[in-house]
Amino acid sequence: MSTAAPTTLYDLDREQFAELCSGEPNYRVDQIWQGLYQGFKLPEDMSNLPKTLRTRLETDAPLALTQVQLQQADKGQTLKWLWKAHDGHQIETVLMLYSDRATVCVSSQAGCAMACGFCATGQAGFDRHLTTGEIVEQVITAARAAGERRVSNVVFMGMGEPLANFDNTWNAIERLHGDLGLSARSITVSTVGVIPGIKKLTNASLPVTLAVSLHAGNDQLRDELVPINKRYPIDDLCDAMVDYRNASGRRVSIEWALIKGVNDRNSDAKELATIAQRTKAHINLIPLNPTPGYPVVGAAPKRLFEFRELLEEHGANATIRRTRGLEIDAACGQLAARHRGDEQGAAVGVEQPVAGPTRRA
Repeated sequence: MSTAAPTTLYDLDREQFAELCSGEPNYRVDQIWQGLYQGFKLPEDMSNLPKTLRTRLETDAPLALTQVQLQQADKGQTLKWLWKAHDGHQIETVLMLYSDRATVCVSSQAGCAMACGFCATGQAGFDRHLTTGEIVEQVITAARAAGERRVSNVVFMGMGEPLANFDNTWNAIERLHGDLGLSARSITVSTVGVIPGIKKLTNASLPVTLAVSLHAGNDQLRDELVPINKRYPIDDLCDAMVDYRNASGRRVSIEWALIKGVNDRNSDAKELATIAQRTKAHINLIPLNPTPGYPVVGAAPKRLFEFRELLEEHGANATIRRTRGLEIDAACGQLAARHRGDEQGAAVGVEQPVAGPTRRA
């Protein structure tokens, strides 16, 4: 089976659609573009297009992702998709619904090369970068599923390190901003600290929100938890965070997954508060989802609140992030990892129910 990336629907720009619409009136491109990015329609549903053109688009510009599984949690307010790309690699997307809006968490890579041991994606290793279209398609599919609730936020906190796939990530951000109408402030890019990518983001045209997954306040511990720290240590990372804040005018967020007995000590709170004050960052405390294969557990809820109080006593601002979807493997990479295990079980004769692929959510 060829692994060459095909031309897919959301990879195409206006000029490429014009080529596909050769022989059609010029206004067809605008109809297609508006249908895709304002109406969240697939070509087959664009009744204002001739049937022959709809058929051509379906054939020459198919969707990039095939649904393998869709899970729901929180009484249907959290949805998680497992997708399969043309080459068989799997990625995940999460939609979180609220009373009047929705947030989409997207993947930027199939797998991840950052090797953070407490992350299910990091344990699985790196497969490849996602294309711009594969990223955008996740958002459009989620927006379609959200119905009347507008997608107000997109966070690059799914599988992969978005700044290691900078060009495709940034192209997707420009599409989300320019064509879906998302505010740059409503787009969050999370990184484990890839400083060259942060510098590119600093010089970019849109002031998106930068979130840094820190998880340790000293280099010795962070080298163990986040191996990329050996290349980009905390002091240099803090400088990059300050530069981004100064250039964009946007406050940087620090992500901190609280791990029992590892980074939830009083000394950890003091180190974290010092970093937050230096960078003028806001801290998001994250209850650690249990990950198979990693021999630690998240801190107890009581400790989360105690840790936040310690941070505030040291002059830092912190929020405890609400955890969603524990019953559906909501941490990035968990559903894909579980499905890979199911497939291996099926290969040796264990019966495993797997949802059939579909073209739509």
